[in-house]
Amino acid sequence: MADQVRVQRLLRRISDEVTVLEWEALADDARRQDVMWLRGVKYSFVTAIESCMDVAQHLCAVSGWGPPADNGDAVRLLATHGVLDAELAVSVRQSVGFRNILVYEYADVDDEIVIRRLSSLEPPTAFVAQVAGFIAED
Repeated sequence: MADQVRVQRLLRRISDEVTVLEWEALADDARRQDVMWLRGVKYSFVTAIESCMDVAQHLCAVSGWGPPADNGDAVRLLATHGVLDAELAVSVRQSVGFRNILVYEYADVDDEIVIRRLSSLEPPTAFVAQVAGFIAED
């Protein structure tokens, strides 16, 4: 059985980081010139995506759906077991790949890709909604 408090705390973290990213998507040019702006955006993306991975790994572990081969596989298993719809799972798995680039290739990240992703924040929001629905039934 899922640790609902833990999962809800992680879902709240995802929602909070998405709220920050939505706010930063509206940043004016002066704000975007601040050396810390893009660093903060990247950090919020990493934190939100890592929280999705933590939820996926937790649900796989407590439900006996694993062990997943990696974090992307954990997300795939959520779709296999009806926690996420298949289309969302693909989007979240792509986000996991984006997180890996942010973390492991930090200096080589194309900043324009990061900025473009600010206009596509639906996957983590939908992840929160679908997982919350699943644990409410648990």
